Amino acid sequence: MKKLFITPVLILFAVCCFAQKAAKKAEDGIKPVGIIKNLTDSALLDVVQRQTFRYFWDFGHPVSGLARERSNTSFDYGNEVVTTGGSGFGIMALIVADSRKWITHEQAVDRMVKIVSFLYKADAFHGAFPHWLNGETGKVIRFGRKDDGGDIVESAYLFQGLLCARQYFNADDPKERRIRDMIGWMWGEMEWSWYTRDGRDALYWHWSPNNGWAMNFPIHGFNECLITYVLAASAERYPVSADVYHRGWAQSDFFKNGKTFYGFKLPLGFDYGGPLFFSQYSFLGLNPKGLKDEYADYWEQNKNHSLINHAYCVDNPKKFKGYGENCWGLTASDNFEGYNAHSPTNDLGVITPTAALSAFPYTPEYSMKALRHFYYDLGDKIWGEYGFTDAFSESHNWYANSYLAIDQGPIIVMIENYRTGLLWKLFMSCPEVQGGLKKLGFESPVIAKN
Repeated sequence: MKKLFITPVLILFAVCCFAQKAAKKAEDGIKPVGIIKNLTDSALLDVVQRQTFRYFWDFGHPVSGLARERSNTSFDYGNEVVTTGGSGFGIMALIVADSRKWITHEQAVDRMVKIVSFLYKADAFHGAFPHWLNGETGKVIRFGRKDDGGDIVESAYLFQGLLCARQYFNADDPKERRIRDMIGWMWGEMEWSWYTRDGRDALYWHWSPNNGWAMNFPIHGFNECLITYVLAASAERYPVSADVYHRGWAQSDFFKNGKTFYGFKLPLGFDYGGPLFFSQYSFLGLNPKGLKDEYADYWEQNKNHSLINHAYCVDNPKKFKGYGENCWGLTASDNFEGYNAHSPTNDLGVITPTAALSAFPYTPEYSMKALRHFYYDLGDKIWGEYGFTDAFSESHNWYANSYLAIDQGPIIVMIENYRTGLLWKLFMSCPEVQGGLKKLGFESPVIAKN
């Protein structure tokens, strides 16, 4: 029986704005940015990474330095909503910007000091941050009626970025020591074991002081949450056991697959792989090259997931306008109805640029073709002050005016991992992460060297 992506995992990504209609262009219109002709591939990657970084640098919250949820207003909360997971992606983008000298090192250090100082005082629940914070006050903004406490998946994305920053800002001076110390304190105070809900064999997504475990979302794979289990196993003060990974994450009716789609074997997950963020969010820092456990080779998993997504768009069984060799990529994003988790089994005719662009490490040739098409052929409709807007549908003559932190960040980070492996090197250099991976039975070339 074919499954729709209406699972707890994906509801969480859609609930913030599923019912929200696209903002009026007069209110949220993008600022046009000129297209530079005849760029080499390398120069075009530079342009796209740098322009996209402006979402986190220019549009970052002025008080906290954290990433705003989206460029248009989220529900009725105004401009104060910052996203913890998206801020983790933004921290990784900041490291890229410093490395590539788009900003000075001093600017990067000062922004990181602002971020960690704010986070240390912000609301947290047994060490876990909520999905949304007020970027001025640090108080929780509820993500749903009962989602007003800790969110360990968003916290995992945030700590993925923070641990990279701890490894990167390694100078022996007061500011960089402060960055490392504050990240270390927050990392040590994250009670992953609390989120096993009294010692059960799974991690639970949410806990709230007002609603307890009422949301009742055990995290089962395979989806975007692998990083949560890796970090939970890597913790030193409040870790989870390997049994939680094997009996919780790896036990569901959509974990193992093994079937072939368009000639590509998919070891894990839903048929056709699901939205592409499954192969991206956890792997911004976690290097899938040579990463294996008893369930899968994660390079094979992620590469084939991306190739299946590409092949489906080329096949275009629903005959949507624009789909093809140069125009592909289905993942969660805004659309003409609101928001949805797009995939080959949930295809609404919506292409999301982050899907193909964040797949660069896996499908460099196909991703570059898509990038050139998005930039040169569609740039007048989707290229603006913060890079590519969130999504478009040529069949519906709809082009988003919005930018989302969780979509902009992976573009910068995964292109950089394709080019230099920078974030992979930083994250995998963490001794706790290597220990956690060993504990869960993973193999990796990085682990083997130590």
